[in-house]
Amino acid sequence: MTTFARSLSSLARSLPPARGRTLAAALAAGISVALAPAPAGAAVTKVELGGSESTTVGLQPRNGTSLLTPGEQPETFENESGNAVLHGSEAFAIYWDPNDQFHHEWLVKIDGFLQALGELGEASLGTPFSDLGEYRDRSNAISPFHAVFKGAYSDTVKFPAKGCVDPNPLSQGAVTCLTDAQLREQLQAFIATHNLPRGMGTVYFLMTPPGVTVCIDAAGSHCSDYALSGTEAAEEKRQSVSYKDSFCSYHGDINPDNAPEGDANTILYAAIPWTAGTLGLSGYNPGARVYKTAFDCQDGGFNPEKHNEVREKEKELSEEEEKTLEKDTAEKRAEAEKIRRLEGPHQEEPNQEEGEEGGTSAGLADLIINQIGEEEMNTVTDPLLNAWQDATGNEVTDLCRNVFASTAGASGGEISGSVTANLETEAGTLANVSVGPGRYYINNIFNLANGDCAGGVGLIARFTAPNPVKSGEIVGVDGMESTVSLITGKAFGPSGPPTTTYATFKWNFGDGTPEVKGFAPGAPTCEAPWLSPCAGSAFHSYQYGGKYTVTLTITDVAGNTTSVSHELTVSGPPRPGTSGQESAAASTPGGASSAAVANPPVPAPIAAAAVLRQSLRSALRRGLAVGYSVNEQVAGHFEVLLSSAIAHRLGISGTPATGLPAGSPPELVIAKAILVTTKGGHSGVRIQFSKRTAARLARMHKVSLTLRLIVRNAASSNPATTTVISNVTLSG
Repeated sequence: MTTFARSLSSLARSLPPARGRTLAAALAAGISVALAPAPAGAAVTKVELGGSESTTVGLQPRNGTSLLTPGEQPETFENESGNAVLHGSEAFAIYWDPNDQFHHEWLVKIDGFLQALGELGEASLGTPFSDLGEYRDRSNAISPFHAVFKGAYSDTVKFPAKGCVDPNPLSQGAVTCLTDAQLREQLQAFIATHNLPRGMGTVYFLMTPPGVTVCIDAAGSHCSDYALSGTEAAEEKRQSVSYKDSFCSYHGDINPDNAPEGDANTILYAAIPWTAGTLGLSGYNPGARVYKTAFDCQDGGFNPEKHNEVREKEKELSEEEEKTLEKDTAEKRAEAEKIRRLEGPHQEEPNQEEGEEGGTSAGLADLIINQIGEEEMNTVTDPLLNAWQDATGNEVTDLCRNVFASTAGASGGEISGSVTANLETEAGTLANVSVGPGRYYINNIFNLANGDCAGGVGLIARFTAPNPVKSGEIVGVDGMESTVSLITGKAFGPSGPPTTTYATFKWNFGDGTPEVKGFAPGAPTCEAPWLSPCAGSAFHSYQYGGKYTVTLTITDVAGNTTSVSHELTVSGPPRPGTSGQESAAASTPGGASSAAVANPPVPAPIAAAAVLRQSLRSALRRGLAVGYSVNEQVAGHFEVLLSSAIAHRLGISGTPATGLPAGSPPELVIAKAILVTTKGGHSGVRIQFSKRTAARLARMHKVSLTLRLIVRNAASSNPATTTVISNVTLSG
């Protein structure tokens, strides 16, 4: 018999203090969110084109701030009609660049980010992208984030005649001004020429180089550039209407059939003009500092301190400091003034470095990558500009503009790098997201489940195994030790508004009894008198003695899944037809039994496993991310092996690895993880290193490891074994 036995308040206690309170409050209030009024020019915006014509796009405005203001009148963030979202996408990067203005180092960094984004897999839990799966449409499909990179192309078709008035062209290097209509026209022609796909599964990121301004309209009322008065430029203030209506990027759709859910002729695109400034960019005269303040399209001049965004400010000099400075040479005064100014708002380039040909402009690609990340998240949740928004049209990134600190707990992003700006690049190196081997600075998004600005998904399955028990005794297992940040969400039926749905908990007790699966606490079905669809906690009793592997699997509302297994020893009469020893062995993954003599062997399972793309630092901090696939129900374990010579040099202890191929150098097992599945399929795990081992490995810049997966037919009384071995080198 299985019984749910946990209250909502206990769920709140299982999370970090601040998140627990947020979760409990959100559940109790039905996920109502306090929002402040939207700034001018933000979010989904209708722009008049003249006459009776207009167009609607999802603008990413300059230097807004988070709209989440506790205590204000709550407004809903919703998709009441269940309009279409993307359940996965294929991305193309198109660089419209007939004059070869994009440096190849930028292309390498941007394309590398998109490729790594397509390979995130389980590693997405530490990024804002993992929250996207909670945003559903009428299909009610649950689809964890995935965006396959289909490649890049440099389009060298000449620019058409200037279509708009640039509010403030570069004093040198100005190329042209293009309207959204011109971008759409060229994109459609490009897709037709190259026979590329259309439809709701493909997103085109259309990028233009430095010197090309993009405006929504010919009159230049909403542009990627902006004009300032002489006084504003001198005082470095940005208060003009031109500035407030300017944008950093936007996304839109070309829907010739006006299909409400999009169709095979729909084109989804995001326009990413060059708004990264000209710092360190050779061949350009930056002119006014308007071209240096690219931070207003990235982090808004805020510094995340203890999960709070604090505005960066220049240091105020004391009278004594000013007098001392006056005595210095003009050169030293100029350097001191630059250092002081760089304590104020400045951009972040976590991948800044000297280019292959000198110069320091390579890091500018990081600012473009931030815009790509934001437009990816907005396009997934609002592809046709009619899905997930608040009452004033703000999309998932608008609500959390300039918020980078993680709110996801142990598995969320971590702010790294230096907030201090480099004197040459005038940029810091802060980063909050790991995507493949790279670190990036990407805005958080609105978390529907908790009503906050999420920097990733907290999802860690935990329970404590009972002490050895006797057969027939009732034991309890408590999955509410787990961290589940996306525990509630919105689900759609065939009609009507969405209702609240919940994460699911599933228990496999390892004794052949049916799995127990149910909702998380808070679901109406989990109220007294403890109805069966509740499985956050469970009771179970074993009929026979033996060793059993108990596995908890949690699936959050975004479709992210995690599992944990523990062994439980039960004393008592053996299963009929076996001895006590055989009973214990038969119920243990991989255990042998005399029943094998009577039962013919079955084919060994088919399995594959590989270490996912990640940095050494990420693997040591969050666990080694591994993807695997099996063709049937299996039980077994992963082993991480390290050369005995290297382990000895680093002072790492472990169990000598056995069963290695003849002639192989000796290796130690330095980490393990249990694997138990209920059916065939593919998934991922994180193999944790001990604190001591992680600390010793952290001394290495690069380390080579061997991953070994050993699995057996879990449902067979005469199991066959498969061993899979792969090698990986981690660095960074």
